[in-house]
Amino acid sequence: MARFLRIVLPALVIVVWLAVAAVGGPFFGKISEVSTNDQTSFLPASADATKVQERSSEFRQASGAPAIVVLSRDSGLTADDRAAATRIATELGKRDDVQGTSPVIPSEDGEAVEIVATLTPDADTGDTVAAVRDDVSRALPSGLQGHVTGPAGFTADLTEAFAGIDGLLLGVALIAVFVILIVVYRSPLLPVLVLGTASFALCASILVVWWLAKAGIVTVNGQVQGILSILVIGAATDYALLYTSRFREALRDHRTGWDATKAALRGSLEPILASGGTVIVGVLCLLLSDLNSNKALGPVAAIGIAFSLLAALTLLPALLLAFRRAAFWPLRPRYGSPHPVLTGPEARGIWARVGRLVARRSRVIWIACTVGLLAMGAGLVGLRADGVPQSDLVIGAAQARDGQEVLAEHFPGGSGSPAQVIGAATKADELADAVSAVDGVDSVVAASKESPSGTTPLPGSGAAAGSGAGTWPVTTSHGDVLLEATLSHPADSDAAERTVRALRTAVERVDPHALVGGVTATAVDTNDTGIRDRTVIIPVVLTVILLILMLLLRSIVAPLVLIGSVIVSFAAALGVGALVFDHVLHFPGADPSVPLYSFVFLVALGVDYNIFLMTRVREEALRSGPREGVLRGLGITGGVITSAGVVLAATFAALGVIPILFLVQIAFVVAFGVLLDTIVVRSLLVPALVYDLGRHAWWPSRLSRPAQHM
Repeated sequence: MARFLRIVLPALVIVVWLAVAAVGGPFFGKISEVSTNDQTSFLPASADATKVQERSSEFRQASGAPAIVVLSRDSGLTADDRAAATRIATELGKRDDVQGTSPVIPSEDGEAVEIVATLTPDADTGDTVAAVRDDVSRALPSGLQGHVTGPAGFTADLTEAFAGIDGLLLGVALIAVFVILIVVYRSPLLPVLVLGTASFALCASILVVWWLAKAGIVTVNGQVQGILSILVIGAATDYALLYTSRFREALRDHRTGWDATKAALRGSLEPILASGGTVIVGVLCLLLSDLNSNKALGPVAAIGIAFSLLAALTLLPALLLAFRRAAFWPLRPRYGSPHPVLTGPEARGIWARVGRLVARRSRVIWIACTVGLLAMGAGLVGLRADGVPQSDLVIGAAQARDGQEVLAEHFPGGSGSPAQVIGAATKADELADAVSAVDGVDSVVAASKESPSGTTPLPGSGAAAGSGAGTWPVTTSHGDVLLEATLSHPADSDAAERTVRALRTAVERVDPHALVGGVTATAVDTNDTGIRDRTVIIPVVLTVILLILMLLLRSIVAPLVLIGSVIVSFAAALGVGALVFDHVLHFPGADPSVPLYSFVFLVALGVDYNIFLMTRVREEALRSGPREGVLRGLGITGGVITSAGVVLAATFAALGVIPILFLVQIAFVVAFGVLLDTIVVRSLLVPALVYDLGRHAWWPSRLSRPAQHM
C-alpha cells in the first residue's frame, strides 16, 4: 500500500497541475481582454476627477474618448490641404466607431487645422485610432503632415506599447532564466523542470485573475499584468531552487527518492512558506492604497505568490521524485557521497573563502558595506517622483506625443482635452467668469445635449462676450451645469496642472461644492493620491514584515538587523536609479508609484533571501553555536541564494523590453536592488553583522543565552 501511494500520489499531483495548465494556458493571451489603461478608472471614488467622469454623461450624449486629427504644413496650408481636411472630416463622420466630428478648425497662423473626432462609447480605442491613422495617412497630399493625438491617441499609443506584454515579455524572461539555470546547474533537465513549475504556477494565476477581473472584483491594467508575469516566474523559480538545493542534499543522505523528498520538504517547508507568506503580506498592504491600480496589484500579486508556493511545494517535488538523481544529470548526487566541507581551513570554494573573510574582518565588512550603501542612497536627493506628463509615458516614437507638440504650436495647448467644471446652474455665469479669469484658461463653454458639437457659449457670462457664436440650451442635471475650459497649455503639462489647481480654488469661492475634472485633473488627482499612498503604505509594510520576522526567528535583534539592511539596500538601489534616470537616460521624472512598487518588491523579496539565510543559520546555530552557525549557513545557502537572486534580477530586468517609462524604471530599480541585496547585503553585510553580534543577535531567544547554544 505504501509503495502504491508513493507512485500514485506524485502522479496524481502532476496530472492535476497538467489539467490546470490545460485550462489556464489559453488565458495567457486573453488577459488583455479584461484589462484597461483608462487612468480615470484607477482613481478612488472620492476623487473630484472620478465624480466628474461619472456625471459627465448627464450633460451630454454618452461618448468615448476624443481623437484629435491635426494637419500642418510649415509653409502654410494650401487650398488642396484644406480640401483634404474637409474630406478627412467627412470620411471620419461616416465611420461606425466615430460618434461625431467637429468642423475643420483652422489655426490663426494658417499653418494647421484640427478635427475633433469623438469615438463611440463601445469603440475599441486602440483599433479605432489605428484605423483612423491609416485613413488620414492615405488622404494626405504631398508635404502635408498629419497626426492623431488627444486622449484617444495617447490611449492607443499606450495600448500598443503594452502589446508585447503577453508574448515578448514572458519569452525574454523565460529565455534569460533558462540560460542562467543552465550555466549554474550545468544540467539540461533541471532548468526545464524548474521553469515548467513556474509556468504552471503562472497559468493558474492568470486563470484566477482573469475571472476576478471579468467579474469586476479586481481592476487590471498593463502594469499589473506585466508585474504578475514577472513576479510569478521569478518567485516560483526562487522557491523551486531552494527546494532543489534541499533535495540534492537529501539525495546524498537517503537511498530512495521518497525518503529524500520527505527530508527535503521537512527542511524547506518552513523557509519557503515564511518567505512566500512575507511577500504575500507585503503586497497585500497595497490594499491600503487609494489608487485602484495600486490596490488591484495587492491581491493579484498575492494570488501569483500563492500559486508559486503551491507549485514549488507540490508540483516540483513530484517531478523531482519522478526523475530522482537523473534530474541533475550529468552531475548526479550519489548516495553516501560526502557533503562539502563548509568551514575551516580545509573548506574549498568561494563561499568558504567568504566565510573565512567574514570571520576575520566581520566589523570592518559590515561597516564598510553600510557606508557604501548609504553613499549610493545619496542619489535620493535628486529623485523626482511626483509624476510625469502622459506624453512621456511611452518611450520611443509615439504619434500622439508628436501630434500634441504640433497642436500646441498652432492652437491652445489644451484643445480637445478641456478641464471640466460641474457646479450649480444658478451660478453658471459666475462660475464661467471665475474660470475664464484664471491664468492659463483660453476659453469657456457649457455642455449642451442639443448642440451638434456638444457645447454652447454662455450668453450671460463675460466668458462668451464677443464670441458671436450661436447658443443652444445649456443642459442641466440635478441643478448643476457642466462647463468646459480649454487650457492654454498641453493637458499633460506642469503648467496645465497648475492651472487646474488654480481653477479648483477659483470655483470653490463661487460654489463650495463645485468639482473640477478632465484629463489634467485626473493626472493631478492620480499623482496626489500616489504620493499619499507611499507615505502611508511604506511604514505599514516595514512594521508588518518586522513582526513576521520576530515571530519566525524568535528574536528581536536579528529582525531589526534584517529590516535595517533591506532599508539601506532599497535606499541605495533607488538612489542609484535616480542618478541613472536623470543623468544617463535623461528621463523626465518618475511616477509616484515607482518608489512604492520598488519598495514593496525589494523589501519583501530582500527579506525573502534573508529568511532563506537566517532560518538556515538558526538551524545550524542550534547545533554548532551562533558564530559557527553563521559560517555554515552562509556556506550552505550561498550558492542557491545567489542563483535565485540572479534569476529574480533577470526576470525583473525583462520588464525593460516593454517601452513604458514606469515599467522600465521598476525594472532597473528592482533588478539592481535584488543584485545589490544578493551580492552585498545577504553575502557580506548581514553575515558579518550577525557574526559580530554573536549570540546577542538572537536576543531574547534561548540562542542568546551562553549555555543554550551548544
